[in-house]
Amino acid sequence: MNTKTNKYNIEISGLSIEVVHKDIKHFYIGVHPPNGQIRVSAPLRLDDDAVRMAIISRLGWIRRKQASFVKQKRQSQREYVSGESHYFGGKRYRLKVTEQKCPPKVQLLNNTRIGLTVRPGTDRDKREAVLYKWYREHLHEQIHPLLTKWEQKMDISVNEVRIKKMKTLWGSCNIEAKRIWLNLELAKKPKSCLVYVLVHEMTHLLERHHNDRFRELMDTYLPQWRTYRDELNAAPLAYENWGY
Repeated sequence: MNTKTNKYNIEISGLSIEVVHKDIKHFYIGVHPPNGQIRVSAPLRLDDDAVRMAIISRLGWIRRKQASFVKQKRQSQREYVSGESHYFGGKRYRLKVTEQKCPPKVQLLNNTRIGLTVRPGTDRDKREAVLYKWYREHLHEQIHPLLTKWEQKMDISVNEVRIKKMKTLWGSCNIEAKRIWLNLELAKKPKSCLVYVLVHEMTHLLERHHNDRFRELMDTYLPQWRTYRDELNAAPLAYENWGY
């Protein structure tokens, strides 16, 4: 091949698969939530026929992973009205909406309810924006102490951690800029899930690829990472957007 990276899509047994040829040693297949999207990373030494055969040999595993996502709990579309279920920190809460002529706010009322106060006539999208602003603030509060802890433990430095909504990833890492992005949806998940994604992305600053060395580093710094990963993937998916 003429380039270090070559990306294309193929179809096998009715499955659409994204293939990326990279300068790596091993062949990897990932099946990602919410809809079981298939991504393959293949060494440059493997030609298209070899990649196709490697995928075919793993079709059973791929279909089992996709089936697990189909069975996974999903929230119905949220309308942000009283009585709805909303998740925060891995727990499910009932929403209580109050309309008042005052600045909008969100607060935990008790162990079972989240209070959302909005101005009279506030529509669904603006209610959602108020709640997600609250999610973002809480996620920011958690990130700083975690980042400090893991930078010291892993002896690395991260220049910046940003938060945004992402449809197919729980996190990403710009290695050159030492910048990490975290999915805003993590505010809804248990803290262990946030730890897992943050450490996963920080480990990419030590090892770019998901290879044996990457897994060894994860085992060293976060031995229970597989348990945290499974917890993340078992958590309810948000409506239609939702992985890792």
